[in-house]
Amino acid sequence: MKNIVVVGAGKIGSTIAEMLNATGDYHVTLVDRSAAQLAAAELPAGVATQELDITASGELEKVLAGKFAVLSAAPFHLTTRIAEAAAATGVHYLDLTEDVVSTRRAKELARDAKSAFIPQCGLAPGFISIVANDLASRFDTLESVRMRVGALPQYPSNALNYNLTWSTDGVINEYCEPCEAIVEGELIEVPPLEEREEFSLDGVTYEAFNTSGGLGTLAETLKGKVRTLNYRTIRYPGHAAIMKALLNDLGLRHRRDVLKDIFESALPATLQDVVIVFVTVSGRRNGRLLQETYANKIYSQRIGNIVRSAIQITTASGICAVLDMLADGSLPAKGFVRQEDIALDAFLANRFGRAYAQHEMVSRLAS
Repeated sequence: MKNIVVVGAGKIGSTIAEMLNATGDYHVTLVDRSAAQLAAAELPAGVATQELDITASGELEKVLAGKFAVLSAAPFHLTTRIAEAAAATGVHYLDLTEDVVSTRRAKELARDAKSAFIPQCGLAPGFISIVANDLASRFDTLESVRMRVGALPQYPSNALNYNLTWSTDGVINEYCEPCEAIVEGELIEVPPLEEREEFSLDGVTYEAFNTSGGLGTLAETLKGKVRTLNYRTIRYPGHAAIMKALLNDLGLRHRRDVLKDIFESALPATLQDVVIVFVTVSGRRNGRLLQETYANKIYSQRIGNIVRSAIQITTASGICAVLDMLADGSLPAKGFVRQEDIALDAFLANRFGRAYAQHEMVSRLAS
């Protein structure tokens, strides 16, 4: 049994703890500063809990001492603190962050670390990079890599066409921070909420627009190898226009605490959601211009005795699969590990990665 610490007892953190505990291969301690949050986590027998303020000097290090790994399911602004504690104690580090600055710090820490540092192990960034890199590897030369992901309510019923299914802080952060993209072969920053497009999948129309962090480290990996690379978040039409009004016209990008309070007071959460993964890669193979597309929809479902949302399932399954692969020696045990270093087939064959494989629809089209 490997001893694991999960930081953050929210919806994702509690799902991770439950999934790991169910295998019998991990002993999980779930840490949170809120006793109420820990009590509400609906944890099965076998998962230990500990109330802890991880910002207190040395406290997290005490908990991590002698453990195999720490998994961060905490808000993005706490991930750097957790990564530094992991480096200090020689513990493997995994997180779910979309925050670019936090990932850069994890990469710095990994240079001298005695353990593995694997950030961005969720859906996007995370699984989306594994898929995109797998498709890209099938071409002799690349033209474009377009990555689209959305976590959406199945039954939208408000003007935003959106319900809270994930971290409110994370959503606001990716709507506000600059986004990386490769345009005409050059790695540049593009503004969030811009370059809106529409597309249809299974007869449903969606919009997609720039958001921060979804590319993970893939932009750095493919720099100089592709003409166009971009990541956009999928929503139902109309969402981007309202968000731009809130963030830009009303100035709420500078008052994120106010916007968070509005969202959490007015937008209900839902377990009836769908996660859409849509990746299209074009390039040349044997001199011929070809395109390959990966399309996948994952819905909420029951895990054990609890119905989990699609975003909970996909995010928790991603980080659990990577931990499993680290534990069995499939991934390097030291240094910085990128999501695109993980083989798609191996990920989908993993007991946690199968959560994606069960719903997979892959189409490969020549153009």
